[in-house]
Amino acid sequence: MSLSRMAYVVPRAFAAGTPQSRLRFAQQLRGLRTSPAALAPTAIETSVRGNLSNWNVSGSSVSDMDPEEFKLRDVKPQHAEIFYNSPRALLYEHALNNEKGSRIVSSGALSVSSGVRTGRSPGDKRFVDEPGSRDDIWWGPVNVKLTDKSFYTNRERAVDFLNSQDKLYVVDAWAGWDKEYRMPVRVITSRAYHALFMQNMLVPAKPEEMSEFLNKKPFVVLNAGKFPCNRFTEGMSSGTSVAVSLEKGEMVILGTQYAGEMKKGVFTIMNYYMPLMPSRDAPPAKRALPLHASANIGKDDDVSLFFGLSGTGKTTLSADPTRDLIGDDEHVWTSKGVFNIEGGCYAKCVGLTEEKEPEVYRAIRFGSVLENCVVDDSTSEVDYDDVSLTENTRVAYPLEFIPNARIPATVDHHPKNVILLTCDAFGVLPPVSKLNKDQLMYQFISGYTAKVAGTEMGIVEPQATFSSCFGAPFLVWHPFKYAEMLAAKLDAHGANAWLINSGWIGGGYGIGERCSLKYTRALIDAIHDGSLDKLDASSWSTMDIFGLQIPNKSISGVPVEVLVPELGWQAKGQSKEDYWKATRNLGEMFTSNFEKYADKCDASVVNAGPKL
Repeated sequence: MSLSRMAYVVPRAFAAGTPQSRLRFAQQLRGLRTSPAALAPTAIETSVRGNLSNWNVSGSSVSDMDPEEFKLRDVKPQHAEIFYNSPRALLYEHALNNEKGSRIVSSGALSVSSGVRTGRSPGDKRFVDEPGSRDDIWWGPVNVKLTDKSFYTNRERAVDFLNSQDKLYVVDAWAGWDKEYRMPVRVITSRAYHALFMQNMLVPAKPEEMSEFLNKKPFVVLNAGKFPCNRFTEGMSSGTSVAVSLEKGEMVILGTQYAGEMKKGVFTIMNYYMPLMPSRDAPPAKRALPLHASANIGKDDDVSLFFGLSGTGKTTLSADPTRDLIGDDEHVWTSKGVFNIEGGCYAKCVGLTEEKEPEVYRAIRFGSVLENCVVDDSTSEVDYDDVSLTENTRVAYPLEFIPNARIPATVDHHPKNVILLTCDAFGVLPPVSKLNKDQLMYQFISGYTAKVAGTEMGIVEPQATFSSCFGAPFLVWHPFKYAEMLAAKLDAHGANAWLINSGWIGGGYGIGERCSLKYTRALIDAIHDGSLDKLDASSWSTMDIFGLQIPNKSISGVPVEVLVPELGWQAKGQSKEDYWKATRNLGEMFTSNFEKYADKCDASVVNAGPKL
């Protein structure tokens, strides 16, 4: 179907929306209508299409097979149309016509289905065991070894599938806004939704940058997710596979159409390469540190980093109308400053309202991609409370859709504050505490939060969750490597480190209550305006067992019985003994979890944990 026929498709898809939404969408679409002449391939695009053969496998290092026998042809479909860095309107058209479950919602966003898989499959990720990276990778449950032979088997399966398609979509874009550190990425996929998603999530490559892009040999993502892997291939655990070869510069996706695999796959690659820049032997403070964190910047160029797992408030607390958003999820801290890896945001939608998260809500418009959301057939309105398909409903939109986003998303300023967020459902940790360098490393490597009833199926009481560096599934090096760089940068640039508990106060889940967002925001504001850091020594007390420094008086309107957990428990009618029993129990969980990292960590870091 041509773009000129969009007029016949769109009204049926969103006719039930409000008059305002229909007008807004019509204006957006009209502005993006493209003439056939404008869609003709440019010289750059023709060159790029020919360049698809530049990343072919010239031979194999499989030891037990003839390399020539295992040489693979590239993605060179005989009959497919190739759509390169396509306009949003065209990708809408293709998704609506060819991809089941696609529709336009009342706000103009494209709603899509990822099929059976509605979340990442971390248990199916594999790294090829290769000489150049073998000694670097933190092998184990996070990074599982794969043989060359199995990788080539999966790759051939993916290539054969892609070669059989009628339409293929190619996205060339950058991972990272800083020109010195950015990595070129090429995505080849059979779904228009995947192309639009990655155009939103990566940084667009401008036509004048394409020579540099191709000369740097882009990392290639072969997304054949509509086709499963062979479960009997050595090293496979299901019909899904996400296989990475650092030596070949390729990622092969089979058996999952969930677009988040591509986004987090690129982040995983950045987690390997960034610490090698500017050089492998550079001191930790000078290396590029990839971070699973949000970042914002104030009017005085003071940068803050926010680390935190799901449910801790990372997105909410970093969205501050008085500060510019650098990004909401993935960043790199270099010797110059901080840059966003992504060109967009990927936000959770469950329970979303305009009142709670206005920036995210208003970003759901033409060009945004809604994943696995329930849409009312009669109104085309999204029901963000309906989790019948999945609790992991998501939206991907360009960074430019956020009014106070900093674009380009790179700043030549170093962080002044590093904030670790946790949601402690046991009510033990204080709402704010100041960390020294070793405590920062210990808490960073631990990556603690707690899940409560209702967050996941089967959870009926609080459960401690630990994810090293607040992003274990995406780490490639040992967690100590990242923690060492973080601590070195903290020292080099005089930044402060804080632990914020946005979880329970006055007792654990079921007895206490979750700390008011008003109080948590007030404490974040006190960090940003320097009032917490300016407290004299007498205003701080050391917490037993965890050794954390906590304020012993009211600050910024937050009462002392909120700031000091023991007092909060007593105010709720519980005893000191109850509080310290819960504290010891949580301390034991920390200690047990840290055992798997201790052998690679300095003694001072190990000793920064709970004293039981």
